[in-house]
Amino acid sequence: MSIIHDRLDALLHPSARNDALTSARHRAFIAQRLLGSLVAFAAFPVYLAMRGAPTAIEVAVLAWLVAPILLSWFLSRTGHYEGAHVLSSLALTGLAMSLAVTAGGMETFAAIWLVVVPLEAALSASRRVVAFALVLALSCTALLIVLGQFGTLPIAQANPLPGGGFTAIAVASATLYAAGLAFASESLTRTSFALLNVEEDRYRLLARNMSDVITRHGRDGAVQFISRAAETMLGTQLTALIGHGLFDRVHIADRPAYLTALSDAARGGQTHSVEFRIRRDTPTERRPSDFIWVEMRCRPLERTGLAAAVSEPEVVAVLREVTDRKVQEQALELARAAAEQADAAKTRFLANMSHELRTPLNAIIGFSEMIAQEDVLMLNAARRKEYAQLINDSGQHLLSMVNGILDISKMEAGNFEIAPEPFDPRVALINCCSLLALKARENDIDLVTHVPEDMPLMTGDPRAFRQVALNLISNAIKFSEGGGEVTVSAAIERSRLVLRVTDTGVGIAADDLNRIGDPFFQAGKTYQRRHEGAGLGLSIVKNLVALHGGELTIRSKIDQGTTVTVALPLAYTPIAKATESEPASNIATLSSRAASQYQDNQVKRSA
Repeated sequence: MSIIHDRLDALLHPSARNDALTSARHRAFIAQRLLGSLVAFAAFPVYLAMRGAPTAIEVAVLAWLVAPILLSWFLSRTGHYEGAHVLSSLALTGLAMSLAVTAGGMETFAAIWLVVVPLEAALSASRRVVAFALVLALSCTALLIVLGQFGTLPIAQANPLPGGGFTAIAVASATLYAAGLAFASESLTRTSFALLNVEEDRYRLLARNMSDVITRHGRDGAVQFISRAAETMLGTQLTALIGHGLFDRVHIADRPAYLTALSDAARGGQTHSVEFRIRRDTPTERRPSDFIWVEMRCRPLERTGLAAAVSEPEVVAVLREVTDRKVQEQALELARAAAEQADAAKTRFLANMSHELRTPLNAIIGFSEMIAQEDVLMLNAARRKEYAQLINDSGQHLLSMVNGILDISKMEAGNFEIAPEPFDPRVALINCCSLLALKARENDIDLVTHVPEDMPLMTGDPRAFRQVALNLISNAIKFSEGGGEVTVSAAIERSRLVLRVTDTGVGIAADDLNRIGDPFFQAGKTYQRRHEGAGLGLSIVKNLVALHGGELTIRSKIDQGTTVTVALPLAYTPIAKATESEPASNIATLSSRAASQYQDNQVKRSA
């Protein structure tokens, strides 16, 4: 059988070898015609032995029976399957009509073969060929009836074989031919189902083993089919996703985009892509969020023929989880924002330093030159003392600027050393207020202190504590107008010391509150460049408070004043140092280890 199968495959047209079903149809057509012609050749000697010398009509019939070989050659050379069936219908109809007209019309054995013509055409799987064969057979039948009515056909001759042998042979041959057509039709149907099952198994295998989810949606977006990968992606059964179950899981903010993509794909006939969030029932430890990001690419379901005309438009979609990519995009966006913030901080640093450094340096250079030329300028002792004091003040200002920059750099690198020891916070606060009392009086600011006398000792770095208090009180005095008031109060709340510094100054805008504490940042157009400073005071305070495991809260309103609250634990707990292998933090954060603990005790700011 394999040899015959290979021989038949060699006769197939190249265009029929790419599709299994088309190959089966061409192979059946050629095999049936070749077999019929070979049977006619084999039966002709037997017929001669029974009948003797053949007549001209019998030779013509034999030639017609052998003619299907030419049809096989035509299909093998051209590959026109429908055309070959049309020629076969014409040949079979012509043979039946010739015998019927010669032998006597509808009463002859040949008329029965007209029934086989549309049956044979059904193997073409073409409605046009079947319709042509049916019209041809009915036309020939009607023609035979008309010719018989008018008596133009010869009288049917008696069958030379006893018992109606010719009729029996004709009916038997037509029945055998029809049976052959039935077996061919069954074989083609079985082949079609086998190929269909193979395709279904292939697509089912792909759908079950793909990590991406395949869905088919109706006109209203309802899911009609969804692959098994959805169970892994969404952590639920497929039955819960059929219909509008998938839509119900889409994040409410992303539902318009989801429906728009499906609608555009169904209506526009093009592929559309959309990203949205969808709820997952089994959040993992790596992603505790209930929602994941997916990308959906959808396109219209292609249909052909009558199905395209009568069916509603459907959409096929492929869903792929892209949560990792979205996380990376967000990380890149945060990194870009951090880089832009660092660049802006550098620009602010250069702008501020150009002013803050030049002013004292110009004073130092100018007054030192005047002292150097005291003989020319005739300076007295009082004037020299005044100039020397101005030079000293300018140097002290420069020293405080440099110390602030060095301190913030150490904090950001995680190298700022905390030296904890027991100390009295009340004494430290009273000392700080006393140091700044003169500055408050010069600015016509009333400095009020409320510190209980029975405050307990606390463990921490007293130098860092005094620096926090001095910076907060100094800022409150600096940004308060004449006649204002600055209040410093302290209290014990549970196991923490709560320090509050309140002023009646210019206040801070709500937009600037989120950036207060960033290095070199000076907030507000209201007091922009009206006061000296590089914008490091609150940044140092924020970092020192974080290193002590405390919290910083700022509340302020424009022209109504500001309240800064610092909460420090009474017992200091050291923060683990970052190792050299860990990356250094950027200009707006502490070291990676300190930043992790700082995130738990992050600064609380509100308008």
